[in-house]
Amino acid sequence: MDHQNNPLLSQAEELTPLEQEVLDEYERLAENMKKLAYLLDSLSTTPTTQITDGLRSLERSTSLVFTLLKASVYSIVLQQGIDFNNNNDSGDGIGDEISEGGVLPGSEDGG
Repeated sequence: MDHQNNPLLSQAEELTPLEQEVLDEYERLAENMKKLAYLLDSLSTTPTTQITDGLRSLERSTSLVFTLLKASVYSIVLQQGIDFNNNNDSGDGIGDEISEGGVLPGSEDGG
Protein backbone atom coordinates (compact mmCIF):
# COMPACT_ATOMS: atom_id res chain seq x y z
CA MET A 1 0.00 0.00 0.00
CA ASP A 2 1.10 3.55 -0.65
CA HIS A 3 1.75 4.93 2.85
CA GLN A 4 3.74 8.01 1.74
CA ASN A 5 0.85 9.66 -0.14
CA ASN A 6 -1.74 9.08 2.56
CA PRO A 7 -1.38 11.48 5.52
CA LEU A 8 -3.29 9.11 7.80
CA LEU A 9 -0.87 6.28 7.06
CA SER A 10 2.31 8.38 7.19
CA GLN A 11 2.53 7.83 10.94
CA ALA A 12 2.83 4.06 10.51
CA GLU A 13 5.50 3.86 13.22
CA GLU A 14 2.88 4.78 15.82
CA LEU A 15 0.37 2.11 14.72
CA THR A 16 0.21 -1.39 16.07
CA PRO A 17 0.47 -4.21 13.53
CA LEU A 18 -3.24 -4.90 13.91
CA GLU A 19 -4.13 -1.27 13.29
CA GLN A 20 -1.90 -1.20 10.22
CA GLU A 21 -3.51 -4.39 8.93
CA VAL A 22 -6.98 -2.91 9.40
CA LEU A 23 -5.99 0.25 7.53
CA ASP A 24 -4.53 -1.84 4.70
CA GLU A 25 -7.78 -3.80 4.47
CA TYR A 26 -9.77 -0.56 4.32
CA GLU A 27 -7.52 0.65 1.52
CA ARG A 28 -8.07 -2.59 -0.43
CA LEU A 29 -11.80 -2.29 0.18
CA ALA A 30 -11.78 1.29 -1.14
CA GLU A 31 -9.98 0.15 -4.31
CA ASN A 32 -12.47 -2.68 -4.81
CA MET A 33 -15.36 -0.27 -4.34
CA LYS A 34 -13.85 2.03 -6.99
CA LYS A 35 -13.59 -0.93 -9.39
CA LEU A 36 -17.18 -1.91 -8.66
CA ALA A 37 -18.38 1.64 -9.23
CA TYR A 38 -16.56 1.72 -12.57
CA LEU A 39 -18.10 -1.59 -13.66
CA LEU A 40 -21.58 -0.50 -12.62
CA ASP A 41 -21.13 2.75 -14.48
CA SER A 42 -20.07 0.94 -17.65
CA LEU A 43 -23.03 -1.43 -17.33
CA SER A 44 -25.45 1.43 -16.86
CA THR A 45 -24.22 3.13 -20.03
CA THR A 46 -24.73 -0.03 -22.13
CA PRO A 47 -27.76 0.55 -24.31
CA THR A 48 -30.84 -1.25 -23.06
CA THR A 49 -31.58 -2.44 -26.59
CA GLN A 50 -28.34 -4.45 -26.65
CA ILE A 51 -29.26 -6.15 -23.40
CA THR A 52 -32.83 -6.92 -24.48
CA ASP A 53 -31.67 -8.20 -27.89
CA GLY A 54 -29.25 -10.54 -26.14
CA LEU A 55 -31.98 -11.75 -23.81
CA ARG A 56 -34.36 -12.32 -26.75
CA SER A 57 -31.74 -14.39 -28.50
CA LEU A 58 -31.20 -16.42 -25.35
CA GLU A 59 -34.96 -16.89 -24.97
CA ARG A 60 -35.28 -18.18 -28.55
CA SER A 61 -32.42 -20.62 -28.03
CA THR A 62 -33.90 -21.86 -24.77
CA SER A 63 -37.33 -22.25 -26.36
CA LEU A 64 -35.85 -24.23 -29.25
CA VAL A 65 -33.99 -26.55 -26.88
CA PHE A 66 -37.17 -27.07 -24.83
CA THR A 67 -39.20 -27.89 -27.96
CA LEU A 68 -36.58 -30.38 -29.15
CA LEU A 69 -36.51 -31.99 -25.72
CA LYS A 70 -40.30 -32.36 -25.69
CA ALA A 71 -40.21 -33.89 -29.18
CA SER A 72 -37.51 -36.33 -28.11
CA VAL A 73 -39.42 -37.40 -25.01
CA TYR A 74 -42.62 -37.81 -27.05
CA SER A 75 -40.74 -39.91 -29.60
CA ILE A 76 -39.31 -42.16 -26.88
CA VAL A 77 -42.71 -42.62 -25.21
CA LEU A 78 -44.36 -43.32 -28.56
CA GLN A 79 -41.68 -45.87 -29.47
CA GLN A 80 -42.06 -47.60 -26.09
CA GLY A 81 -45.82 -47.79 -26.67
CA ILE A 82 -45.29 -49.32 -30.10
CA ASP A 83 -42.78 -51.82 -28.68
CA PHE A 84 -45.19 -52.70 -25.86
CA ASN A 85 -48.04 -53.26 -28.33
CA ASN A 86 -45.80 -55.39 -30.56
CA ASN A 87 -44.83 -57.52 -27.57
CA ASN A 88 -48.52 -57.96 -26.67
CA ASP A 89 -49.41 -58.95 -30.25
CA SER A 90 -46.83 -61.73 -30.14
CA GLY A 91 -49.16 -63.73 -27.86
CA ASP A 92 -47.09 -63.85 -24.72
CA GLY A 93 -50.25 -63.41 -22.67
CA ILE A 94 -49.14 -60.25 -20.90
CA GLY A 95 -51.71 -57.49 -21.27
CA ASP A 96 -53.90 -59.47 -23.68
CA GLU A 97 -57.01 -58.56 -21.71
CA ILE A 98 -56.66 -54.87 -22.56
CA SER A 99 -57.42 -53.83 -26.12
CA GLU A 100 -56.05 -50.83 -27.94
CA GLY A 101 -56.87 -47.57 -26.15
CA GLY A 102 -56.91 -49.13 -22.68
CA VAL A 103 -60.53 -50.36 -22.89
CA LEU A 104 -61.36 -53.85 -21.66
CA PRO A 105 -62.94 -56.04 -24.35
CA GLY A 106 -66.67 -56.26 -23.87
CA SER A 107 -66.93 -53.09 -21.78
CA GLU A 108 -68.41 -50.13 -23.55
CA ASP A 109 -67.78 -47.44 -20.94
CA GLY A 110 -64.06 -48.20 -20.56
CA GLY A 111 -64.36 -49.23 -16.91
